[in-house]
Amino acid sequence: MAERRFTVGYALLPKKQRTFILDSLLALARSRGIDLVAVDLRRPLVDQGPFDCVLHKLRGENWSRQLREFSSRYPDAVIVDSPDAIDRLHDRTSMLQVVSGLEIDCPDGSSFGIPDQVMVYDREWLLNEQSCEGLVFPVIAKPLVADGSEQSHEMSLVFNRGGLSKLEPPIVLQEFVNHGGVVFKVYVVGGYVQCVKRRSLPDLSEEKLGCPEGLVPFSQVSNSAIPENDGDESRKATELEEAEMPPRSLTAELARGLRRAMKLNLFNFDVIRDARYGDRFLVIDINYFPGYAKMPCYETVLTDFLWDVVHKNEKDEVKCLEDEICSSKG
Repeated sequence: MAERRFTVGYALLPKKQRTFILDSLLALARSRGIDLVAVDLRRPLVDQGPFDCVLHKLRGENWSRQLREFSSRYPDAVIVDSPDAIDRLHDRTSMLQVVSGLEIDCPDGSSFGIPDQVMVYDREWLLNEQSCEGLVFPVIAKPLVADGSEQSHEMSLVFNRGGLSKLEPPIVLQEFVNHGGVVFKVYVVGGYVQCVKRRSLPDLSEEKLGCPEGLVPFSQVSNSAIPENDGDESRKATELEEAEMPPRSLTAELARGLRRAMKLNLFNFDVIRDARYGDRFLVIDINYFPGYAKMPCYETVLTDFLWDVVHKNEKDEVKCLEDEICSSKG
């Protein structure tokens, strides 16, 4: 008797398909009895498949309605993940609140938290000196909406009060913390957790806060506004290589806590080490369905997750997360 094959439908925008649905992933999944099939976005989802699982990264009420209709007709199929849970990460007002609510026993004397931040909804606030009295520069200005669009990634480093007048609300002003120029990206795929380190913004000294421009877009942070020496590239490469990873038990506990609190299976979060306290780590960003192809051996990790889902090893927990969301809405 031939072994049963499983079908996983994926609904992704073209750019995401090009970077995620690579031949290497398709081949490995196929070898494990899983066929990855593109959802035709021109047709109703409920008329396609049937799928054992649907992966998606789309937005909008129409798409949410299609997922509800599909789940109603195929109650045993797994949706990864719930649109309601995903939407919480598209608003930087609430994105990091979940971190503050985690109750985790930190290992080895380490601790975690989030940077201080303030939401700004109008220009009057930016121009009011009294409103900005408690603001400690430098700060990072981020758009309030975090939907993965190019606009949502247009961030600036604000050095002083003069730079505030150049910003366009609604935005989030997030405390900039020196962190050795290294960010730790923690990828979560179901119960799997992998932490990698990447270059980040360089540390800033007091004299650099006098930047005459007042603010600099992230894409220009390494230009003349933050002077660098000829040997800086070599130095930064060494710093990245020598940067000590966060305790594995801490990133694992954070991942587990965030997964349960957010009711999501596919996400990553960015962590920095606060240079003021070497054993304190700050979560500065959370992204849904990130660029997994940048993660080492992503094909194996994603295929293992899908195999577990369709064979019910992970399926029960994924469905449990969905049920919790439904209960909380009722």
